[in-house]
Amino acid sequence: MVKLAAKCILAGDPAVGKTALAQIFRSDGAHFQKSYTLTTGMDLVVKTVPVPDTGDSVELFIFDSAGKELFSEMLDKLWESPNVLCLVYDVTSEQSFNNCSKWLEKARAQAPGTSLPGVLVGNKTDLVGRRAVDSAEARAWALGQGLECFETSVKEMENFEAPFHCLAKQFHQLYREKAEVFRALA
Repeated sequence: MVKLAAKCILAGDPAVGKTALAQIFRSDGAHFQKSYTLTTGMDLVVKTVPVPDTGDSVELFIFDSAGKELFSEMLDKLWESPNVLCLVYDVTSEQSFNNCSKWLEKARAQAPGTSLPGVLVGNKTDLVGRRAVDSAEARAWALGQGLECFETSVKEMENFEAPFHCLAKQFHQLYREKAEVFRALA
């Protein structure tokens, strides 16, 4: 049984639901705040995620960072050497989806020379009548960037665990691949 630790960057525009997603995940769906204050700087959420069929687990250190440009200089230090990325956009805001490219570039710049596993999460699917981003378009973009794609409604507590379980699985897979390389060298 192996317990791994992974630094997870939670990135995206302001008010897309990053903090709500992290908090609802940490509390196993028991805690949804109706109102949130703008994250200034960064909050840290820690949760252990079991990796199915292995007996292993990954402790995710989720760095929930401010989406405001105002804080972007500070993010460079806080985002140093990430292991996985959770990129969040609001399905009712095409702008938040378009800005995912910028957030992805910024995160990947913090892990040069490595592949940064990650997920794209479209949040606020409960706002059906206000949807501005097509699921297929988001999925195609994510695939082109090497990201898994999920949609969630934190408010309705739908599918909020899946992105984090996927990240844990991706990180565990990287660990297994590296362990195999070391075994082959020994």
